Amino acid sequence: MGVSRRGLLAAGFAALALPGCGGGAAPQAEPDRKVEVFSWWAGPGEKEGLEALVADFAKHNPGIAFDNAAVAGGAGTIARTVLATRLQNDDPPDSYQAHAGRELTEDIRAGYVEDLRDLYEEQGWLDKLPGGLVQAITVNGAIHCVPVNIHRSNLLWYRPQTLASLGLTPPATWADFLAQADAIAKRGLTPLSIGPGWTQKHLLENVLLGVLGAQTYAGLWTGGTDWSSAPVLAALQVFTDVLARSDVATPAGDWQPALDRVVTGSAAYNLMGDWADAYLRTKGLVFTEGYGVVASPGTDRVYNFLSDSFTLPRGAPHPGAARKWLVECGSVDGQDAFNPQKGSVPARTDADRAKYTGYLAAAVAEWADAGTRVVGSLTHGVVADTAWNAKIDTALSTFVQDRDAAAFARAVAAGRTVS
Repeated sequence: MGVSRRGLLAAGFAALALPGCGGGAAPQAEPDRKVEVFSWWAGPGEKEGLEALVADFAKHNPGIAFDNAAVAGGAGTIARTVLATRLQNDDPPDSYQAHAGRELTEDIRAGYVEDLRDLYEEQGWLDKLPGGLVQAITVNGAIHCVPVNIHRSNLLWYRPQTLASLGLTPPATWADFLAQADAIAKRGLTPLSIGPGWTQKHLLENVLLGVLGAQTYAGLWTGGTDWSSAPVLAALQVFTDVLARSDVATPAGDWQPALDRVVTGSAAYNLMGDWADAYLRTKGLVFTEGYGVVASPGTDRVYNFLSDSFTLPRGAPHPGAARKWLVECGSVDGQDAFNPQKGSVPARTDADRAKYTGYLAAAVAEWADAGTRVVGSLTHGVVADTAWNAKIDTALSTFVQDRDAAAFARAVAAGRTVS
């Protein structure tokens, strides 16, 4: 059993015995009264989840003011740029959001984040998280983040009314999608809506997954799959064919406006993670009636996962309050407050499943199903560190324009960071 969340956390809260004049009793340090939390949860469907988590935090920590330092845009791409500057300038927030997995590699090497294994042991979390997730966030025996959720990347969203008017059902393979796309376009609709560069990479990873299969896809990130092999080049060609059926020439400014094109009926499909569920609910839509979702083509019973997590930066101004924030993020109460609003499922295995309805009920069950194949997301930091991801971004920007699959494959393979 872990220490009660209401218990006093060891680090940052013990009275500090300071040397005093004349041997008098040293004053006791005041507990931290503020916590600045840096995230990218500022858009519809995201901020509601954060607000619910903050409300539960305030309930358990009434003396701590929450300073929301969210930076909007690009699934964290803009926020990470701002954060990097702060960390380099020795101006860390008290806690910052990061995707669980290799995204934190460079911050760990730079010494920006503290090891939290003692907190895991204190709270009993090691027995409450899936072993594969713990493995993904453990580096040389240390754990540097607290996951608050699990998301699924490989989902295809649609409006049932739109597909019914077209006489279509969701495609099971990318070949099926391409066969549908021409008919959709002839009806004056966009087959697949798209957003900025990160959403294009999100599409890329799931086309690769759907065409290559889970094992070969996983090998792309470990060196087990040759990027210049014929199957990979063929999968990259499918990606260019899919892009040609999208509105990539006039991409939306972010993922929400791209999904709006499905909501309005001007586009048939959008490929996005399950955070889209929360966003669609903010539109007043009801699952299965106003919107539907299936695994992206070719990925049935495969869970392309990512996990949002929070850290304790070295030199955080309010480390005691930051640790209390992390306790909130790792708690049953916190995860059950956050995830139904965010459109994700809890990282913990002992959360209250009754709180998850609609799409999320199915997601919780599939995540826990031993028959589900789990792979990690490229776009969202699980399988590639920041340096390699940046090189892939540069290569993808060129690839979207010139459609040269062989050149893209060479650039990605050459940019791989071995650690």
